[in-house]
Amino acid sequence: MITSFAAPHAKGKIAKDKIFGAAAAAKVDIAKYGKEVVVNGTQGCILDEEGKLVCLPTIEKEFRKLSMTDIISYAPIAGLPEYLDMVQTACFGVHRPQGYTAAIATTGGTGGIHHAIHNYTSVGDTVLTSEWYWAAYKNLCLDNNRTLDTYTMLNNQERFNIVALDKQVRSLLVRQDSVLIIINTPAHNPTGYSLSLQEMQDVVNVVAKCAKDTGKKVILFIDVAYLDYAGDRNEVRKVFTAFSNLPDGVLAIVEYSMSKSFTMYGQRVGAMIGISGNGEVITEFNNINTYTSRATWSNINRACMQLLVNVYSNPEILKKVEEERSFYYKMTKARADVFMKEAKECALEIIPYKAGFFISIPSKQPDAVCEELHIDHVFIVPLAAGIRVAVCAIPLNQMSGLAAKIKKALVSIEG
Repeated sequence: MITSFAAPHAKGKIAKDKIFGAAAAAKVDIAKYGKEVVVNGTQGCILDEEGKLVCLPTIEKEFRKLSMTDIISYAPIAGLPEYLDMVQTACFGVHRPQGYTAAIATTGGTGGIHHAIHNYTSVGDTVLTSEWYWAAYKNLCLDNNRTLDTYTMLNNQERFNIVALDKQVRSLLVRQDSVLIIINTPAHNPTGYSLSLQEMQDVVNVVAKCAKDTGKKVILFIDVAYLDYAGDRNEVRKVFTAFSNLPDGVLAIVEYSMSKSFTMYGQRVGAMIGISGNGEVITEFNNINTYTSRATWSNINRACMQLLVNVYSNPEILKKVEEERSFYYKMTKARADVFMKEAKECALEIIPYKAGFFISIPSKQPDAVCEELHIDHVFIVPLAAGIRVAVCAIPLNQMSGLAAKIKKALVSIEG
């Protein structure tokens, strides 16, 4: 009897996401005991102090002002021309790197990651990221018949581990014609770490030397999904200047997402922005990624592209949006501050947190630790290297005592 029609590369695929699994378990507990009792640190979205999903007020107002034509019409495959210009302003601010650039509209940040893997690596290649990473990176690689490998993200001084990155890149270039490196910064998911300008410049210098020494290619993919909740908007964007005048053999791609910056998670709009010192590389970037868009989703949500254009074309509206982002950044930071203070008091080890939606704790048995926390009605997400706490989603009045509960569960399970 035939029980499967799947092609060989598709057999056995099952979408099991630990984040959504943990969220579902929390929902069951809330229904039984009430939201006041349950700490739900699973969701990667901003929730207010009442536990309600946040939409920036000005964004909601401007979205509702869009015409029905803007909402229902097809958009060009590459994206609205005005959007492709304005999204670079939204991403880079006053720190646009020197060189050739182009943007392609994508389905959220995930769409750009897909395109980069599909178009800048070959079947069987290995993609590189840090050992702390968003689990979907691995899914995207596997679904494109690639694999994902990691390097140790931080050194003994708790700074970005440039030595480990260099070693892994050189190792991969022995057997591959190119290496795609995914770095999530600033406000890294899942740790909240951010690379400084010097650290990013070190990354560019190292991969440039790797490319020069081997005569091969390195693609730096920078996932900036949490850019607008990482601190002062101008300060956090200084890292983009590290991509100015890129040398031969290095291509940078910055992936901007409206999911967090505009609190429009479900609308699925973003942009991949290519940066090169060579105009022909950017012409190719535009051509191949537009082609893959047509062959994957055809075109994306027109309404949100128009929304971004409207906001960034009007200084008064943009000022309001930035003030609202700042408010929710400070709200999230206040929650994180409580957690970090209490983590220090109870000697709970955490990955150095700078900003963002998440804080991570190293663990050898993350699944078991998270299960143990269910006893205390605490729901957080187990990852490969530890556990993730979504401070963006936990009200301030539930933060106190949380670090101690996690410490207790870790000791109970791991000794």
